[in-house]
Amino acid sequence: MAGGKQSPRQKMINLMYLIFIAMLAMNMSKEVLQAFGLMDNKLVAANDAATTRNKRSYEDLALKAVEQSEKYGDEAAKADKIQKLSEDYFAYIENLKEEMKSTVDDPTDYETMDSGKFLDEKFFKGDDGVYHEAGQEFVDRMNKYRSDLSTVMGEGSESVKKDVETRFSTDKVTNREGKEIFWLDYNYKGFPLVASITKMTQIQADIKTTESEVLGNMLQGQMASDVSMNNYQAILIPNAPATLQGENFQGKIVLGRYDGSLKPTKVVINGKEITNIKDGGAILDFPSGNVGENEIKGKFIFMENGIPVEIPVETSYAVVAKPNSAVISADKMNVVYRGVQNPITVSVPGVADNAVKASAPGLRKVKGIGKYEMAPGKGREVKITVSAKLPDGTPITSSQIFRIKDIPAPVAAVRGEYGMIKMPKSTLQKATISSILPDFVFDLKINTTGFSVKVPGQPTVIVKGEKFDASAIRVLNKARRGDVVIIFDIKQKLVGNSGYYLKNASPVNVEITN
Repeated sequence: MAGGKQSPRQKMINLMYLIFIAMLAMNMSKEVLQAFGLMDNKLVAANDAATTRNKRSYEDLALKAVEQSEKYGDEAAKADKIQKLSEDYFAYIENLKEEMKSTVDDPTDYETMDSGKFLDEKFFKGDDGVYHEAGQEFVDRMNKYRSDLSTVMGEGSESVKKDVETRFSTDKVTNREGKEIFWLDYNYKGFPLVASITKMTQIQADIKTTESEVLGNMLQGQMASDVSMNNYQAILIPNAPATLQGENFQGKIVLGRYDGSLKPTKVVINGKEITNIKDGGAILDFPSGNVGENEIKGKFIFMENGIPVEIPVETSYAVVAKPNSAVISADKMNVVYRGVQNPITVSVPGVADNAVKASAPGLRKVKGIGKYEMAPGKGREVKITVSAKLPDGTPITSSQIFRIKDIPAPVAAVRGEYGMIKMPKSTLQKATISSILPDFVFDLKINTTGFSVKVPGQPTVIVKGEKFDASAIRVLNKARRGDVVIIFDIKQKLVGNSGYYLKNASPVNVEITN
């Protein structure tokens, strides 16, 4: 079209072709401008609908905070801050849009809104990334909204925070030529007025979407916490309030949730209002009533969405008759051991501790309700006799026989290991030789005062103390790999009762590994 000598006819054809392309471009431009305007209208309508939905969510959350302040109070406070931030930012964008629309005679005639002069002069100074005050404020307001939202949401909203970071990002943008462009230049510099208005309406849509997501995340988080298995406990529900001896127990175990933040509006039990509420439960304290089964009837009342909801209470409890015998048990086993203080608990159901007396050789009362200690002497059995006086003055007497055992024989140990063990000579030289009582019910401490060492082919060495001395180390150095060193004849004392003679400790065998 531009090369070679052309005839007048050809020149005319070329000119008409250029005019035709220009006309197509003008028509396309008008269609694009019209499309931006129609898109803006749809976004405005969607924003209005989102505003209504979000307002309802804010109101629902505020009502829940009134009804259950401990459960929803913090979330409602966050929601108030987010609503204020969003309303301020939305209004800022709306004012800017109104200012832009005021530059044209008819803001609904989108085909006339093809100039980008207004924002080019308001935002940009000319160089990329250099802005007038209004342009810098536009970027700063978006950055501040994004940062403030993240701060208010706090921990536990990472997925929503990530969406907010992406949605309101002002980072540089790479164009299709691979060049990095400042965000404001890329989105608003040189664009038609109607396109810039539509983009700002999209920012308003992002604000509404963000509000909706944040509110939804708050409520879902609370709901997830409510239904978390960590909040459940196993609850036993017997078929009967009491089971007679010899009969089968019948009932079921269910999972129930104890929620300390759930506060009832009112609790009524057996016709009386209960005001002592703790950890989500009504604390009952009233006379037990007659022997046998007694009913408990009433209701919990909660407010839900402004409407009272009643949960009925129908259960029962059993009252048993006064006891006529004592209950005696050894806190450790059904035996008592010589050489140690054996803890004993003595009680009579329904009788105060000061009205119960227990006696036996070596038994003495210690601090605590029903607490005794016994240091048994000679013999194989000891009888504990308990006498008590019931509240009505009736005396009762009961007894229990316990077997008496000696402390079992300890075992020699190296570094707490016993029996047949393996270790290097260098480790054994530094190790502590001790006596221990594996699996004994009492935690007793035994001091080692000496022991004997036998190395194959070498004379036995007697050591004083709990570690190898120079003589024992010299003999040990002659041991070869695979030799078994025997440590025996442990000299020991029971800490706290030096007069009690422990049985001889069994030896420990150490195989030398190098």
